[in-house]
Amino acid sequence: MHSSKPPRRKVVPANGEDSGDKLEQLLLSSVICNNEDLGPFIRKAFVSGKPETLHHHLRHFARTKESEIEEVCKEHYQDFIVAVDDLRSLLSDVDSLKSSLSDSNSKLQSVAIPLLSSLDAFVETRNVSKNVNLAIESVNTCIRLTEVCSRANRHLSNDNFYMALKCVDAIEREYLHKTPSSTLKRMLEKKIPEIRSHIERKVNKEFGDWLVEIRVVSRNLGQLAIGQASAARQREEDLRIKQRQAEEQSRLSLRDCIYALEEDDEDGIVAGGGGIGEDGYSNNGGGGIHGFDLTPLYRAYHIHQTLGLEDRFKQYYFENRKLQLTSDFQVSSMTPFLESHQTFFAQIAGFFVVEDRVLRTGGGLISKMEVENLWEIAVSKMCSVLEDQFSRMQTANHLLLIKDYVSLLGVTLRRFGYPIDALLDVLSKHRDKYHELLLSDCRKQIAEALAADKFEQMLMKKEYEYSMNVLSFQIQTSDIVPAFPYLAPFSSTVPDCCRIVRSFIEDSVSFMSYGGQLEFYEVVKKYLDRLLSEALDEALLKLINTSVNGVSHAMQVAANMTVLERACDFFFRHAAQLSGVPLRLVERSRRQFPLRKARDVAEEMLSGLLKAKVDGFMTLIENVNWMADEPSQSGNEYVNEVIIYLEILVSTAQQILPGQVLKRVLQRVLSHISDKIVGTLISDSVKRFNVNAITGIDVDIRLLESFAENQGPIFPDGDVDQLRTALVESRQLINLLLSNHPENFLNPVIRERSYNTLDYRKVVAVSEKLKDPSDRLFGTFGSRGTRQNPKKKSLDALIKRLKDVS
Repeated sequence: MHSSKPPRRKVVPANGEDSGDKLEQLLLSSVICNNEDLGPFIRKAFVSGKPETLHHHLRHFARTKESEIEEVCKEHYQDFIVAVDDLRSLLSDVDSLKSSLSDSNSKLQSVAIPLLSSLDAFVETRNVSKNVNLAIESVNTCIRLTEVCSRANRHLSNDNFYMALKCVDAIEREYLHKTPSSTLKRMLEKKIPEIRSHIERKVNKEFGDWLVEIRVVSRNLGQLAIGQASAARQREEDLRIKQRQAEEQSRLSLRDCIYALEEDDEDGIVAGGGGIGEDGYSNNGGGGIHGFDLTPLYRAYHIHQTLGLEDRFKQYYFENRKLQLTSDFQVSSMTPFLESHQTFFAQIAGFFVVEDRVLRTGGGLISKMEVENLWEIAVSKMCSVLEDQFSRMQTANHLLLIKDYVSLLGVTLRRFGYPIDALLDVLSKHRDKYHELLLSDCRKQIAEALAADKFEQMLMKKEYEYSMNVLSFQIQTSDIVPAFPYLAPFSSTVPDCCRIVRSFIEDSVSFMSYGGQLEFYEVVKKYLDRLLSEALDEALLKLINTSVNGVSHAMQVAANMTVLERACDFFFRHAAQLSGVPLRLVERSRRQFPLRKARDVAEEMLSGLLKAKVDGFMTLIENVNWMADEPSQSGNEYVNEVIIYLEILVSTAQQILPGQVLKRVLQRVLSHISDKIVGTLISDSVKRFNVNAITGIDVDIRLLESFAENQGPIFPDGDVDQLRTALVESRQLINLLLSNHPENFLNPVIRERSYNTLDYRKVVAVSEKLKDPSDRLFGTFGSRGTRQNPKKKSLDALIKRLKDVS
């Protein structure tokens, strides 16, 4: 047989029909021959109402096919006969086979019927067994599901939400699709979302409570951290003090001593690791020692991770903490910032201590960039608050208190890796304002201390008073502790001013320390110079010009200035020590005494008062007999009175004034006495005098020189010589008047050696007053006699030359 389609046959229409029917008949035949759909022809026949025509055409086509079939059969008749014969022979074989099969079937049925009965019983039993096993498995599944549900309920009742979620996930993953009970399945499908929502609400409530609690904890934590930083700073200062003491003791050693500051481990707040454990809780992540517990936070975070809400919780946490930080920035207008600044900064410090722990142990709860953004916001706000508050403050101590706490805040947070340069810049920016306020405060304190001065020597009854008022400022003149009660050479104003200056130094160093500058001694020294040279020096000048009455007051002020001069050396050493500068550098660059104006004025005033006192005794010089017949052998009355006064003065002053000051004062007084003697000889009150009078003046000067030499036990030899030098003008003038060769005055070499302090005019004025009838050569300077020898004539010429030169 061939599978290919038979070729299309062309149907020739019958004669005698009209062309339309023929065409339709041809088309119908072609469609039928080609096995195409006759639907269109059938619809057309019924639509046109002529189905008979279609029926006629189909019959016609059948008749044509019958003729064709007949022709085909005729062509294959012999083959058909042969096939029929073959079928008949096959039929006989089939009958025999049928009989054989029937016999075999009968035998098989007789044997298989008992087996089939057994098989049916086995199949039935196996089906029952399967059903029982299925029931048992379903019961076991329900039992396990019930156990998991019971465990979940138990965890929920114990608020063990993570394990409850684990059970719910296990139910949903392992049991829900295998649950045989549709009722149970519907119940689980309803309750599982409710359980998750319940857990989320409970955890969020716990997290909300933690957010409220952590604010109080953060404040306490910040105070604790800053307190530890303050304690560490104090230990460091104590160690530096010990180092300075050791350096001071070994300062004169040839080798330098090296010391190192030891740093204690102060990570008590941040000690221990921490993080999220497998059970969803923190592993000591909260530092529970200080009440710093992050367990609720990590619990909430882990529960949200389990619920698949990690990103949402991260955002929720960040936004809430940012809002808390913003609320921490609120500065109350009802409370002074000085009272609230510690709480303000401690709250911020605690906030970032917590965030540092969360960053390190939170498992990605907050990122480093987010913490840095929060810190930038905090630094900007703190700088703004400090700028505003510093601009309002007019008290140096308030500024210092806040600066110290801010520096401790910086030290605390720098240990956690937060940059604090912006805060330090704000502190440095207000350095000048702080020192100006501090200078103003010290001016007031110095004025009060000086106003309370009674110009009396300070009495110290106990050793601790001596230590507090003398040793602590290193103004002692001896390392030997005196016997008590001890009368100090200075008044109470000296230690009072020293305490003010020392407090200024310590406050200045305290403000400059821990402010980002490593070397600030020059700044401290600059303001110390201003305090001493402007505030203290001007206050002392005012005191001297307005309150000093009498020699005792002036002497006490001069003594105080000497002690203050030693104290100034201590001030600069103390500033250097506190600033961490080696003392040898300070000693190499010693400066001028900053109180020199007040010192000079005090000594000038004391000298002036003493000169006034001496002038009272020098008025007795008017009683001198300038035309005496014999020279005085014991000195004139005025000089005896002056020497008695000077001896009393020295005995009193040496108990108070240092040797150098007393020497300078005596030198000025003796120089004034010398000037008064010379001035008297020049003045119009003395018209004439003879050699005897000049000899008496020579005795007076010798007594004064003897007084100066008698001060040897008080002054070194060089100082005694300087005292004698104060009388040099009167001494040279008297020597010249008593000289046998007055013409040597015109010799430059001799004049420079013996008469270098004399003025030509004074020599002429005095020489013209000398009247002596003796043959002394110098007598010719003032002689008015008619008898003149050649030598006297030459001396007259000399006087003339002196007049010409003068």
